[in-house]
Amino acid sequence: MIAFIPLFAYIRKVPVYETFVDGAKSGFNTAIDIIPHLVGMMVAISVFRASGAMDFFTGWIAPLMTKLGAPPEVLPLGFLRPLTGTGSLAFTTDLIKTYGADSMIGRIASTIQGSTDTTFYVLTVYFGAVGIKNGMYALKVGLFSDVIGFIAAIAICLIVFG
Repeated sequence: MIAFIPLFAYIRKVPVYETFVDGAKSGFNTAIDIIPHLVGMMVAISVFRASGAMDFFTGWIAPLMTKLGAPPEVLPLGFLRPLTGTGSLAFTTDLIKTYGADSMIGRIASTIQGSTDTTFYVLTVYFGAVGIKNGMYALKVGLFSDVIGFIAAIAICLIVFG
């Protein structure tokens, strides 16, 4: 693919290098345009965690998870994952260090990490980069998908490894 695409472009008389440089220029401009969106997202995540909102929601839902047989230790991951990929990866790493990679908590955390997405990050950065102002439908679908991925990850791990 690496050789095919430039060769194909050259055969079709596309100025390969000039096209690449133009694309790199517009990519740089896009990177500059999304910086405010990234800063806003980082501030929102920090406020969510520092305000105690994550601990409040976790404490509220943890008894239900325990009743259902799911470990409540993975619950903060369900709140972090739609917000931040790096933060959720750090939390998953901490869970694995604490409980072990082969523990039920480690397996569920790893599966959640792979079956959910960073919805708010995607909407903030990518929608902001292309100027989409109203992403409400995408937000609803993304968060719904994250909830389903979270529940499915727990259920499948409990069935397969439980």
